[in-house]
Amino acid sequence: MTSSATKPASVADGLHVAEDQVDHLLGNEYEHEPVPMDARRSAFSVTLVWLGFPMIITGAMTGSLLVLGMGFSNALVAMIIGNLIMFCYVGLLGLIGTKRGMNFALIASIVFGRKGYVFASGLLSTLLLGWYAVQTGITGALISSTYGLNYVAMSIVAGLLYIAITFVGVKGLHYIGLVSVPLFVVLGLGVAADAVATHSVSAIFSYPGNNGVATMSMGVGLTVVIALFIDAGTVTADFNRWARTPTASLVATFSAFPFANLIAMLVGGVTTAALAVPNANPFGADNMFGYMNGKQLVWLSVLAFLFLYINLGSVCSHCLYNAATGWSRILGTHMRLMAVILGAIGIIVAAGNVWAFFIQWLSLLGILVPPIGAIILIDQYLFRPNSQVDWRPGAFAAWAIGSVCAFVVEEWLPYLSTAISAAVVASIAYYVIAKSTRTSVALAKT
Repeated sequence: MTSSATKPASVADGLHVAEDQVDHLLGNEYEHEPVPMDARRSAFSVTLVWLGFPMIITGAMTGSLLVLGMGFSNALVAMIIGNLIMFCYVGLLGLIGTKRGMNFALIASIVFGRKGYVFASGLLSTLLLGWYAVQTGITGALISSTYGLNYVAMSIVAGLLYIAITFVGVKGLHYIGLVSVPLFVVLGLGVAADAVATHSVSAIFSYPGNNGVATMSMGVGLTVVIALFIDAGTVTADFNRWARTPTASLVATFSAFPFANLIAMLVGGVTTAALAVPNANPFGADNMFGYMNGKQLVWLSVLAFLFLYINLGSVCSHCLYNAATGWSRILGTHMRLMAVILGAIGIIVAAGNVWAFFIQWLSLLGILVPPIGAIILIDQYLFRPNSQVDWRPGAFAAWAIGSVCAFVVEEWLPYLSTAISAAVVASIAYYVIAKSTRTSVALAKT
């Protein structure tokens, strides 16, 4: 008779066998080791993975918010500058992933320590799970308000679909991008062009903001642009580790920032400026999804329904992939198992209307996340240590300094960018700490 003590081990062994079989069928996701060169993907595939991430209706909503708050001309400047900053930030982080073949969690273990990385990776993975819940909730809310369907039921359907895409792995991100990107380009540009048709270009550029008042500073505008993808941009190694060459890595990054993200924001911003709807609500009916349904054409409404699920399915599956990759490393398990578990948690959270806290979420990201990426950049490009310690307190000190600075800017200097301030201050702080530590070690040896 088998003892009760051996049963858990047998169940665990069976689970690991099943996970290994799934990995053999769908492909190894390399949660705990660098991606070998013979497993790397083509430049087209990595580019498509990134291209399908920011070209989404949420980006168009963000563009609308910027135009409503800043007026079109100032919003356009914020979009361009913010996206160029993101290209530099994400591109440099992505190159580290390509060179080492490591995901974010593995790189963070070098910079923050073999135990300390849990805080950086755990935070970002949890924030990305939150984004998955936010986007899933937006899907359910828009479908419910437009077609009169049950919000909870539509959110569950969306969440299950997005879990299925993530479960396939990086190949799933490739395939959803292959469908989502052309669909957004055709529909998004079509909506913008139709809205512009009855307005002059000069009228769009001179649009002053909601009800003729600009309420958002350039600093806040830049923070909104950067914070929209700062979390996924910081864990870019999860995607760029699959690139075979640095050139492929940079091209993939460029396809997202500024290209795809800027197009998405402009679709929303141009449409908002052209229509000039008073007190517009981009998270309600005043977006490209609402515009298509407002035409009251059955075929267009059906297409809009499919578009919403496919388009937000792209961003949700990307976010869930990042979250599952990070937590699988922390917990020593498989990405696909974590995708199912975290996806279920995200569905439950989405049912609680968490998407309604969108702006507050961006503010949180602008304070906590930019210092992490900035510290990794300084560490890997200027110092390049291969950590053999459990904790690297200097990295945590710089992270705290950057976040405190961001909080001060958020509360008392609102005309500045929270995200940029956090990254710059954290970079300087970490450089000073690392430099002084290296000098102290050198003196001690002499």
